[in-house]
Amino acid sequence: MLERRRYIGLITGGVLAAPLAATTAQEYKAQQAGKTYRIGILGNVPLTGPGSARLWGKFVQGLRDLGYVDGGNITIEYLSSEGKYERLPALAADLVRLKVDIIVAPAAQNVVAAKQATPTIPIVMVSVGDPVGNGLVASLARPGGNITGTSFLTSAIVGKQLELLKQITPHVSRLAILLNPANPGHLLGLEEAKVAAHSLGVQLQALEARGPDDLERAFAATTRERAGALFVPWDGMFLLHLTRITQLAAKTRLPTMYGHRGYVDAGGLASYGPSALESFRRAAAYVDKILKGAKPGDLPVEQPTKFELIINLKTAKALGLTIPPSLLGRADEVIQ
Repeated sequence: MLERRRYIGLITGGVLAAPLAATTAQEYKAQQAGKTYRIGILGNVPLTGPGSARLWGKFVQGLRDLGYVDGGNITIEYLSSEGKYERLPALAADLVRLKVDIIVAPAAQNVVAAKQATPTIPIVMVSVGDPVGNGLVASLARPGGNITGTSFLTSAIVGKQLELLKQITPHVSRLAILLNPANPGHLLGLEEAKVAAHSLGVQLQALEARGPDDLERAFAATTRERAGALFVPWDGMFLLHLTRITQLAAKTRLPTMYGHRGYVDAGGLASYGPSALESFRRAAAYVDKILKGAKPGDLPVEQPTKFELIINLKTAKALGLTIPPSLLGRADEVIQ
């Protein structure tokens, strides 16, 4: 059963529960016009997950700060693929049938599904790795068409992520990278990873996992091929099963760098990447501008400016690793 639910305040930590202290000019204008905008979210992770609720809660808080209240001047419809990307086209078509005013979509595959479903409804992408390389926009400065939003530069920072992983495991000669073939951004990231691995003087092993049933086989392959460390990039299906992934990394005693800090909170070793919370908050500003009449194709795609390195010292000790002091000094957060 595909998930469709109204966005409710309880799952965002009460973000939507309290009324605004004062009515903003924008909200007043919307109320006077009698217009309730419908925002469709095409997600991958159910809102019951704390990580998903936290991210989308930041987006909703951004909307509140701009004067939009679910159940007031906006209605939010959330559809989740639950990590099964083959469902995305049908979900996108559902949002079109619901006659939403804007579709908000994280990840390249979600935006592709939304783009194929409608050439006219504005689409705000959130944290898409390489929107130009994926053919979603003409350029970052002038996107064109009906798509704009925030980029995560996922493929562009793979080299830095592997470099940090190599600093944590300096004696490793073989690194593995976990990829979801259904995620078009991962194919671009793999090419960057190959270049980075060559410059670091290590061999690169690419592992594939389309669904949760593939995860154990992927980790077994790292053991069989004697990979010394692993990198797990951002992906909706991976995030849905992040606890299992971190447990498998611990079970195989495989030092692992992640593209999302949620894994480190769940016991993973380290993560490096743009601030996801900031990216989701900034997506609200695009919704606001479009509802005010701006054309998506005229709004430049925003690139991340804040990157976070998170290290879990407890996990490092369990793996028998000593994190270089220079790296600890650069970390934005160290979990003891």
